[in-house]
Amino acid sequence: MTAPEAAATTTGRPPPRSRTVFAAAHVVADPHADTTPDGPAALDWDATLAFRRHLWAHGLGVAEAMDTAQRGMGLDWGSAAELIRRSAAEARATGGRIACGTGTDQLPPHGATLTDVRAAYEEQLALAEDAGAQPILMASRQLAALDGGPDTYRDLYGHLLRQTTRPVILHWLGPMFDPALTGYWGSPNLDAATETLLRIIADHPAKVDGVKVSLLDAPREVALRRRLPKGVRCYTGDDFHYPELIAGDAHGFSDALLGVFDPLAPLAARAVHLLDTGDTAGFRATLDPTVPLARHLFRAPTRYYKTGVVLLAWLAGHQRHFTMIGGLQSARSLPHLRRAYELAAGLGLFPDPELAATRLRTLLTVYGAPEQDQDQGQGQEQVQEQEATVVYGAEARRTGQGT
Repeated sequence: MTAPEAAATTTGRPPPRSRTVFAAAHVVADPHADTTPDGPAALDWDATLAFRRHLWAHGLGVAEAMDTAQRGMGLDWGSAAELIRRSAAEARATGGRIACGTGTDQLPPHGATLTDVRAAYEEQLALAEDAGAQPILMASRQLAALDGGPDTYRDLYGHLLRQTTRPVILHWLGPMFDPALTGYWGSPNLDAATETLLRIIADHPAKVDGVKVSLLDAPREVALRRRLPKGVRCYTGDDFHYPELIAGDAHGFSDALLGVFDPLAPLAARAVHLLDTGDTAGFRATLDPTVPLARHLFRAPTRYYKTGVVLLAWLAGHQRHFTMIGGLQSARSLPHLRRAYELAAGLGLFPDPELAATRLRTLLTVYGAPEQDQDQGQGQEQVQEQEATVVYGAEARRTGQGT
């Protein structure tokens, strides 16, 4: 039996016409920087920007400096600001679409006032707009910590929306992605929170391009999108139910802003372009088989999905190492990572399946997995073993692979 063939990697696709689609992109750490888990992030800028070009080449937009980029989990505001500037410049140079997360993470975790939160948002909004990027108003941990009611959110968001020069994307990230955001929009009751969000949008419909909903609750998202004002998009952030939400129903559909589209870019682009031709069945046939991988990557604790995303980028050859800022490569177990490989290999996501298998074998060897365990469940015949020259680096006989 031969290794599974890689998914088609046709590049140079135009953006899809039937849906607006963003992939929330991960960042590539600099493994040679002398850093500490709680120190400033150190990024490999060449590899990080190359991955964004990969997403644009498939016709996808890039959602920058979001939680997929470890925002709030290792990516500090100074590094996020530089990421926004560099990625926005790259987008202008390549003609790619970009939207950038703006929040309040330059503030300390606790003790900020509402005035502090407003000023922090204004600083980040100004930076994104000056860079030429569409802003995404990210949910704020510091705002959630204030325990303000619905009027607090309505007043603050109204103040910010009146200042923006272009329509923004609002951001509702559920507590499964970030426990510090419990009670966002002024209530832990999701029905009450929905009403507050809808009032904010209704107050400023021309200033809201859409709302990104990451609650992993498909019926709630469908109910919300049916109540949005005309012209305001619902961007699904539901990494469990995205095929059905993007396909839509007789009453409408969701656009997409998804972390899972980082590793799924080739298949996601192919699927959404099928929708452009009216081939909904083909769209579902392409994207439905990816859901088991997505559910595995995003299983609880969901916020650690970034580890699997970066693993797959390394196995696919997009970067030379499996190292993350803050040491987050250790946030998932070895069995979890091996299963992610198996599911991705079954989808044909690796352009070079032999490289992916060899890199996985290297990872298992580093962690002392018995040789028989290294061969179990890899979904393909045993490949010839190659010696690794560094623990988290490229293989000696594959110099030049990846970025």
